Amino acid sequence: MPGLAYAQGGPGAAGGPGPIVSLMPIAAMFVVLYFLLIRPQQKRARDHDSMVENLKRNDEIVTTGGLYGRVQAIADKVLTVEIAPNVRVRIDRAQLAEVVSGKVESREKDKEKS
Repeated sequence: MPGLAYAQGGPGAAGGPGPIVSLMPIAAMFVVLYFLLIRPQQKRARDHDSMVENLKRNDEIVTTGGLYGRVQAIADKVLTVEIAPNVRVRIDRAQLAEVVSGKVESREKDKEKS
């Protein structure tokens, strides 16, 4: 029965997927992960860096720990924040979660335009 060996196929038989076709699903998964996870994270990091760079004295901020305060001094990597009258703490610039005063001012400007 020599026909049986041809029906089973072998290393030289045609019809099997090539190596490029086998790698296509992995490449497609990487592309999907890039657009769903990596790219948005890079955008958030750029936005955070720009927020930290545009920080000014007397801006009201929120830290990642949830402390609200007003920026009193800005150094290379450290912010001095007043969280209560005559109570100042030093925090790392990376721990800045949000600038509150800019959002309040922009909302007030939007209300004035309406």
